[in-house]
Amino acid sequence: MIDFEKFAKYSKPGPRYTSYPTALEFNESFNAASYIESLERNIHLPLSLYVHLPFCKSACYFCGCSVVYTSKEDKKQEYIKYLQKEITLLKQYIDSSREILQFHFGGGTPTFYDAKSLDTILKSIHNVFSNFSSNAEISCEIDPRYFNEEQMRVLNSYGFNRLSFGVQDFDSDVQKAIHRFQSFDLVQKAVELAQKYGIKYINFDLIYGLPKQSLESFKTTLDSVLKIKPTRLAVFNYAHVPWIKKTMRKIDEFMLPAPATKLSILEYTIDCLTNNGYKMIGMDHFALENDELYQASLKGELKRNFQGYTTKKHTQTIGLGVTSIGEGHDYYAQNHKDISLYMECLDNGILPIQRGVKLTDEDRLRKNIIMKLMNNLRLDIRHIENKFGINFKEHFKDSINDLKEYVNLGLLEITDDEIKISHTGGMLVRNIVMNFDEYLRKTNANDKRFSKTV
Repeated sequence: MIDFEKFAKYSKPGPRYTSYPTALEFNESFNAASYIESLERNIHLPLSLYVHLPFCKSACYFCGCSVVYTSKEDKKQEYIKYLQKEITLLKQYIDSSREILQFHFGGGTPTFYDAKSLDTILKSIHNVFSNFSSNAEISCEIDPRYFNEEQMRVLNSYGFNRLSFGVQDFDSDVQKAIHRFQSFDLVQKAVELAQKYGIKYINFDLIYGLPKQSLESFKTTLDSVLKIKPTRLAVFNYAHVPWIKKTMRKIDEFMLPAPATKLSILEYTIDCLTNNGYKMIGMDHFALENDELYQASLKGELKRNFQGYTTKKHTQTIGLGVTSIGEGHDYYAQNHKDISLYMECLDNGILPIQRGVKLTDEDRLRKNIIMKLMNNLRLDIRHIENKFGINFKEHFKDSINDLKEYVNLGLLEITDDEIKISHTGGMLVRNIVMNFDEYLRKTNANDKRFSKTV
């Protein structure tokens, strides 16, 4: 049995490591010119495309995404015109005939756009980026409250093969506390619609740590999820950052479950899902045993980017739309978060980059280590030494010393050849990899920068 009261001491602020360096290290000296240079340095990589559609009708209080709340159709249509401007401008600086291995619609609520508008956006993208691989991952985030057959027909016509449904929790009290109301029947019908059009890969997003959640209530939610049995599940720890997201201030912090309760929910979730045919992938994903995500994890080939876990080889991610983040071998670049500044840049014929970072050799080394541990809970030390020309135990002497407490708890093994995180240690993988974060070691990040790890 896990002593959750002892584990609760590890509940401290820490990055989620969707990138390394984290977005806090992005800076505005990295501008549109820097981005163009970065695009040219990464022409050897195949492409991933991420398109951000930021609009939602109303606020979900738990949401940490970059969102614009509106009920005005003209605002959404204006945004499409600026997406088209960005795509046309970008074509001047990139070989758009390169193979595309991934495409993802994120938001906001992509399906807040009607079928005709989705078709317009997709047509504009395909007019410039047309070389989609025959086995490309083509995915869209779906809000089951805004999803109909006309939209599904459009997605099907453009080859979408993965849909991710925002579920969060089926408990009515929790839904009321987070201002997100959707019944089991609504979600089930949305999934059946996707399956009608041949979508085999369906993901559910669940969140633990939401207000009014308990172990018992989440058990009921999992029972409901298993009736539908999506092929994949992402089970996220709620990141409560009201100093960043104003809508989170509507959540009563006294309603949030304690760290020990959250850990018990996570432990039960892992046991429940693994007993029902799912395998744990990385720190927060689960997939059925025949899913390619699980097969890649067995081989240590799983990769992670801003679109989530993937089995595809390294790509250059092109971010389109307000606040989108692009990534290459040695850089990150982010578009303006302010929609008016995003539009102003495009009106002036300038790529709408607000900030980014060019990675140093040390950044690339540490990114490699952090991502491999986050993805596969294992690090091949010899591979890292050969790839980067270092003596691992000398280079990371301080980090290894700081990891001893996890070794002593049986959460981690360190040998001459590998670092291996245990099944239980996976619950604290963010805490573990923080020891390899050079920026945290230099700054001793304060509580206001990150959400709690547990």
